Amino acid sequence: MQPTQHAQVHLIDDDASVREALAWLLRSRGLPSVEHVSADDFLADWQQRKRHTEPCCLLLDVRMPGTSGLALFDWWVSKQLTDECPVIFLSGHADVPTAVDAVKRGAFDFCEKPFSDNALVDRIEQALLHSSRHLAQSKLLEEQRQRLDDLTDREQDRKSTRLNSSHRCISYAV
Repeated sequence: MQPTQHAQVHLIDDDASVREALAWLLRSRGLPSVEHVSADDFLADWQQRKRHTEPCCLLLDVRMPGTSGLALFDWWVSKQLTDECPVIFLSGHADVPTAVDAVKRGAFDFCEKPFSDNALVDRIEQALLHSSRHLAQSKLLEEQRQRLDDLTDREQDRKSTRLNSSHRCISYAV
């Protein structure tokens, strides 16, 4: 995948050395990143943005002081953001049930520290591609909704009449 210039990887880890190493790795592969010292720091930044139109993903540590990575992920799932901005968990203390549960609930991946640099970058690129496709689909749906909303009353009536006629044809065929 050739990531867009505006794609963004959010590094959320309380360990400065981990954030710095990940940021260096991503820079070396041409992937822009933003470092966040905590889940709360990330959430404050995320909620300030009006719209999220560029591909992104989260590299999220499981255990952090304050709001944990798992608690942030619960919020992420509740807001249905796992396709818009996929989550890749990073953990040095993971257990299999936690990893399985997170993936079942929508995490893109769950990587144990230490991890292979190449494998992690591959997963990040795949997550950014997933995000990019989701955003493109969302944009297309929004454009279609806007075109439907822009129809005049007469065009709306004709559309409804055609839809009703096609439903009758389908029901006769069944």
